[in-house]
Amino acid sequence: MSLKSAIQPECLPKHVAIIMDGNGRWATQRSQDRNLGHEQGAVAVRETVEAAAEIGIEFLTLYAFSTENWNRPKDEVNALMNLLVRSIHNETPTLMKNHIRLRAIGNLDSLDAKTQEILDEAIEKTAQNTRMTLVLALSYSGRWEITEAVKHIARDVQDNQISISEISEKTVSKAMDTAFMPSPDLLIRTSGEYRISNFLLWQLAYTELYFTNVLWPDFNKDEFYKALIDYQKRERRFGKTSQQLELI
Repeated sequence: MSLKSAIQPECLPKHVAIIMDGNGRWATQRSQDRNLGHEQGAVAVRETVEAAAEIGIEFLTLYAFSTENWNRPKDEVNALMNLLVRSIHNETPTLMKNHIRLRAIGNLDSLDAKTQEILDEAIEKTAQNTRMTLVLALSYSGRWEITEAVKHIARDVQDNQISISEISEKTVSKAMDTAFMPSPDLLIRTSGEYRISNFLLWQLAYTELYFTNVLWPDFNKDEFYKALIDYQKRERRFGKTSQQLELI
C-alpha cells in the first residue's frame, strides 16, 4: 500500500506550515557550495506544493526567508534572492495550471525592487485561483509580526477606533499578516532541529509539531505524506480532555 493511500481524506489538516531547513548541510555533506543546496531545495518546494495541492490541503505556508537570514554572507543572500525571483517567475505558469493562489507575509518592503515586482506580479496573476493558497514567508519573523500588530492596534487606540478594553485575541489575530488564513494545524520542520525559529509564534499555539531528520533538499512527496499520516494519529484537544471531545 502506498503512503498516499494511507491518508484519510476526511481528516486532512486545513493548513500546513513548513520550516524548510537543511539546504546548507545537504550541500556541505556533498562538499558542494551552499547555494547548490538552495537550488536543490527549490526542487523540494515544487514537489511539496504539488503533493499538498493533490491531496487537498487548503493552505501551505513555507518559511522561505527569515529576518535573521539577512545576516548571512552577502553572496549567499544575493544568491537566495536571485533564486527566489527565478523560482517565482518560472513556477507562476505551474501555479496557474494547478489553480494555486500565491500570497506572501513578512516585511516585504525590505526586499529589493526586482523581487517585489516579480512577487507582486505572481500574486496578482494567481489571485483568483481557489484550489490551494501557497503562502511564502519572506523577510519574516514571528516577533516582527507581533510587534507590527501591536503598533497597528496602538494606532487604532490613539485614533479612537478601538478602546483598550475592547482589545481581545481576535483583535490581535486580525492585526497579523496572517489574518487571511487559519492558524496551522500542522507544522513540519526538516533537518532534525527541534525548534520553531521565530516562525508564526502567535499562530502555533495549538499546532501539531512534526520533526524529521530529512534535510530539506531530500524532502519529497512521500516525506510529506509521512507527516500527514503522523498528524492523523493524533488527538487535537485544544485544552479540553479526551472525554470532553467525545461529547462534542
